[in-house]
Amino acid sequence: MRDEREVKESAFIYRVKPSGVDRLDEALQTNQLITGWAKAKGLLNKELNWVEFREVIRKTYYADDQTLRRAGAAAGNLWRFIREMKPGDLVVVPHGNDFYVAEITGDAIYDDTKVDEDSAYRRPVRWLNDKKAISRKLADADLLLRMKTWNTSARADDLLDKIHNSLNYARVGKRPTFNSQLYTRLIENTLDEIQNGFIDDRGFEKLIESLLRKLGAVDTRIVPRQQDKGADILATFRVAGIIQQVVAIQAKHWKGKSPVSFEVVQQLINGIEAEGADLGMVITSGAISEKAREAAEQYFEKTGVNIDLVDGEMFAKLLVESGISNSVASA
Repeated sequence: MRDEREVKESAFIYRVKPSGVDRLDEALQTNQLITGWAKAKGLLNKELNWVEFREVIRKTYYADDQTLRRAGAAAGNLWRFIREMKPGDLVVVPHGNDFYVAEITGDAIYDDTKVDEDSAYRRPVRWLNDKKAISRKLADADLLLRMKTWNTSARADDLLDKIHNSLNYARVGKRPTFNSQLYTRLIENTLDEIQNGFIDDRGFEKLIESLLRKLGAVDTRIVPRQQDKGADILATFRVAGIIQQVVAIQAKHWKGKSPVSFEVVQQLINGIEAEGADLGMVITSGAISEKAREAAEQYFEKTGVNIDLVDGEMFAKLLVESGISNSVASA
């Protein structure tokens, strides 16, 4: 890995699961990243511009769609894989309760013997940490949240330091002792206060609103109960100082670890569509049920709209790492 870089290092989150098939073992054995959309041939042609690139995918996979949403989302994933990744970049590959980190070592290739397996597009990599999994417990909250995307890929340039931190923690098997103990205790205390303290539903929403502003929201609004169409909070983020993205949030606060159900995700979907939001989030003090995860993933596959699911432990981590965990007691 380069310690001093003449070319700026980039980072990506990438799921090695073409057509829903887990190919991580193969990726580790072959020292390659593997992605799908294999029947969309010719995408390695550097003469293709973005529109032409997307059109190949649309004609191959989404010819009957009335919009370009799914074709655009698929093209975005492949464009990042083929055009944006470069040797030396880091790629975080989520897998269950762990994740792996690889360094790109060469250009994308197309293996036409793998078309039937939907795994023809590949990239050579060097797997870091001796190809060993890294526990998600060694990742900071914002890296964990980025890994929760339902999308095949996402850029993570802003998390490079966090990725390197996780690699360093993995080498010794834990965080630095004092920091680790303090960090763990703060998260435990914050989670306990959220689940069992005196904070009420409105206080929980205000706490989420404070966190969203810390995460970069330029505007937030708690939706009055009589105007609630499925979103409890609306937050606006500005990308590159120009483009606005609206995030619809469903807040679920209750005592203990009760799981969020499928119905909660459906409520949020109603809110996303009613408010014309670009993204969605469910933030709960409890847990996330498997049915809720399935509902969020199905909605993403259908519409290309991502729904992040943040459970109580993740929310507590975000509060601690944003420096506003002390607000819990007074929310």
